[in-house]
This record gives sequence, structure tokens and C-alpha cells, in this order.
Amino acid sequence: MAFSADELRVLRRALAVALHPAPLADADVHDCLRLAGSVDEAVREANRLRAFLLADLARYRTALPGSAPGYLELLQDALAAGYDPTPDDLAALRGLRALPVAAALLERCRRLAEHSVRARLAAVTPGPRTRLLALPGGRAAAQDPKPQPKSEPAPARPQPKAPRPDRPIPTPGEVFPPRRKPLPPPAARAAG
Repeated sequence: MAFSADELRVLRRALAVALHPAPLADADVHDCLRLAGSVDEAVREANRLRAFLLADLARYRTALPGSAPGYLELLQDALAAGYDPTPDDLAALRGLRALPVAAALLERCRRLAEHSVRARLAAVTPGPRTRLLALPGGRAAAQDPKPQPKSEPAPARPQPKAPRPDRPIPTPGEVFPPRRKPLPPPAARAAG
């Protein structure tokens, strides 16, 4: 983005006021607002140009291999503008790697894609990885000489009695005795 001499003067005054707050004259406020509007318009135009460039790049990529020279040129322009290559770009360049320009671009795009993935992963992970040591007395105890504060013991629960070692484990017949047939009512027994 390029600024005219007048815009640079306004920008310099705005930065001076930001560093050393002081009241601004109405003319200075209007100049700052006009500069902000110009910067916003330039950003919108840059976004439109980027969208057009990416759409053009996609059209050339779908027309490969016949559009290889135009695609390679557009890809170089897009990379210079900060474009992160997509997997489609890498696949297209692999198909064109017989061309020296495409081979060089493939290597450059691989590095950029790897850097982009690493940056996204670094943004996701909040800090350095730490070891998870779940068991007390493991390697962490050997490395950490300070004593750990002891927590209060949990209240004792009644423990089930352990089976006596001299008695064998009961069989299901002992635990669940067989059902007996119900006896007939007493009146039926007397008649019979």
C-alpha cells in the first residue's frame, strides 16, 4: 500500500497524537477520518483483487495441463501476495513437475504448506507439552525431591470378609439350593 505525501503527513500527525495525547483541531480530525476511509477502501480493493486472483488461479488449475504457463505465473503471483498453497495446488504441481519452473514451485509450495500446518498446530496447542504421570512414585517421584502434601485418608469402609483358606469355594448348589415341589393343601392329604 502506498501513501501520498499528504496522507503521510496526516498519518504522522495521527501517530504523534496517539503517542502524546492532545486535543486535535477539527481539520486534523477530518483529515484522519478521510485517511481512515482511504485505508478501508484500499483494504476492500485488495480483498476483491485477492478473490479475483484466487478464482482465476482455480480456473487455470482446472484447465491443466493446457494452461500450465498461465497457471504457474498466477501461482507465483499468488504466493508473492501471501497465498497458502492448497492440496489441489500441490497435486497440480506434482503433475507438472517435468517443467523446471513447476518443480521449483512444488518445492516452495511444500515448504509453505508445511510451515502453514505447523503454525496452525502451534496456534491450537497452548503451550509446551508436559508429561502426564498418573501413578505416584513413578519417574516424577525420582526427579522431584520435594515431598508431596499428604491428603487426609478416606474414611474406612467395612471390608467384606475374605473367604477362609481352609474352606473351598461354595458350589452353585450350595448357594442356590434346588427348589422343592410345593406340598398339596392339608385337606387333599387327608382325603387320599
